[in-house]
This record gives sequence, structure tokens and C-alpha cells, in this order.
Amino acid sequence: MRSIRRILFAIKDPLTHSVGTLNKAAQLARALNAHLELFYAISWPVYTGPAIFGDRFDELKARIETRMIKPLEKLARGLESSDTRPRLRVSAATEWDLPPYEAIIRQALSTRADLIIAEPHRERRYLPLLHFNDWELLRKSPIPVLLLKRRRRYRQPVVLAAVDPENSTDQAARLDRAILDLSQTVAQALGGQLHAIHAYAPVPSGGGALDALDPETASEVNRHMAATAQQCYQRLLRRYPVRGRRRHLVAKPAVAAIEETARHIGSDIVTLGVVSRSAWRRLLLGRSAEGLLDGLSCDLLVVKPPGFRVRVARNPFDPIAGYGVKMGRQRT
Repeated sequence: MRSIRRILFAIKDPLTHSVGTLNKAAQLARALNAHLELFYAISWPVYTGPAIFGDRFDELKARIETRMIKPLEKLARGLESSDTRPRLRVSAATEWDLPPYEAIIRQALSTRADLIIAEPHRERRYLPLLHFNDWELLRKSPIPVLLLKRRRRYRQPVVLAAVDPENSTDQAARLDRAILDLSQTVAQALGGQLHAIHAYAPVPSGGGALDALDPETASEVNRHMAATAQQCYQRLLRRYPVRGRRRHLVAKPAVAAIEETARHIGSDIVTLGVVSRSAWRRLLLGRSAEGLLDGLSCDLLVVKPPGFRVRVARNPFDPIAGYGVKMGRQRT
């Protein structure tokens, strides 16, 4: 199983945070005996710099930092002092950095976090551009990201791991193992159930004018595809505690199969893997709906394969001077 020793929880707004998602992040950290860091990226535009405020800029900057870090410190103290056992280890941090998704990734890398927990932007159905940060965080982070779409705490959660054992590349095989390892770690820590799904798309067999194969040939091809999928699937799951009805082999396109299976079994978390940017685009773009992110009502855990290339600059972005200049950090 995969070890999780440090979790970064990305706070969207320290002044109006969601108590439900915060408690949920704390629940997972306790279950894993992991350190929890509450992090907020201060992303102010260029017009807030010395060019506008002159000599008062440093004073304004310190005032903003204090206003942002104090509520985080209060939340951290409240979580640490709760009567729940084991005692939770919590810290708070702010960073002047932008855009927010890059700031979160940079902070997670600098603190060696094993998991990022974030909340989606609830306003995206009305202002679609607001969910850009959600997509970019999921797509670019080399560290697993858990997107909390539900606020209620986990109760023996069902974790559905989506794998593709028929992809013969080494990178895809490592990704499948990473998906299952992390899913098993989370499910076991929370006292839940681990399920797995593999979907494959059969060839059309209706005998229509646009079908490439006649019904008999299509049926033969589909039987062969089903047998191959079953064989690869069983081989992958030999090392994991997924048995009987917890194994889902579905003859449908992946997105539809994942959504339908997640609803049918009442998934609390669906774990997906992303190999590269192009693979992510092939999976999610071009759909008539808003995408798998919106199609799934449960939490979404996105995993990258070992060795995934970091796609963000290593140093924070200074709104005044650009990349590579630290503007200051406060941490408890």
C-alpha cells in the first residue's frame, strides 16, 4: 500500500471556508496518522504593488498576511485541540503566489506532501472559467489530488479504482498499480470497501450501413475482446483484496462506464489516473456533458504515474517582479 504522511489542504478562502470539507480532510488525516497543513495562496494582481501604494505597500502587505494567516492558525488550533484520538498534527501556511493551482503544487512539493486535498469551485456552473483552477490542479500536479465534492464525512466509504490493464506500456502499468495502491490505502484507513472497474468499448454489431463489420464477425471480435479484457483484469488484481462483486468489467466506453458504475454501487470516491496531458484531453474533452469532473457527484481522486513530469515553475510568482522572487511566507 502507499504511505501518506503529509497532506496539504488547499483553502479557497480562510474567511469563508467550508467546515464540512475541513472536517473531512481532518478525518482522513487522522485515519492515516498524517500531518495536515492548511494552505492559502495570496494571489493579488499587479495593481496592488508599490507603483500604486508607494511607501505604504509593505504595511499593506503585512496587514494582508496577518488577515489571512490568523484564521488558518485558529482553524489549526481547533483541530489539534479536539478530543478525537489520535491527536491530529496541524500547521498553517500562506504564500504570495499565483496562479492558485501552481501555488498549491509548489507548496506541496516544497513540503513533500503525499496528497493534496482541494474543494471544487461551486460557482462553475454559472461562471465556467472559475473551474479553470480545478482542471489545472488535477492535470498538472505530480502529487495525487483529492477533490472533495461532498461535505459530509466518510462512513465506510466505497472507493472505486478505474484501471486499464489492457494498455501494455510500462507507464500505464505503473499507473494502474499506483491507482490501486492509493485506493487501497484510503479505503483501508477509513474502514471502507475497495472496488475496481475496467471498461472496454465493444465494436458495433447492429448490422447497420455504417458498421465496419457484419454481425457475426463483430460478435466473434467482441467475444475475443471480452476474454482478453477479463484475463488482463484478473492478472492485475491478483495482489489486491478485490473479489467477486467488487470487480466491475464493463463493455462500454470508459466515461459512461465509470459514471454508471459509481452511481450503481454508491461510490464515495472514484480514483482515476492520468498518464499525460494528451491522455487527459482524450479522456475528457469533446463530451456533450461538462466532463467527468461534473458527471461524478462523489469525490474524485486523481493519480499520476511514478516519474510524472512537474509542469510548473519551481519558484513562486511575484506579481511585481515575476517568477523566482519570494514575497514571504508565514507558517505555524
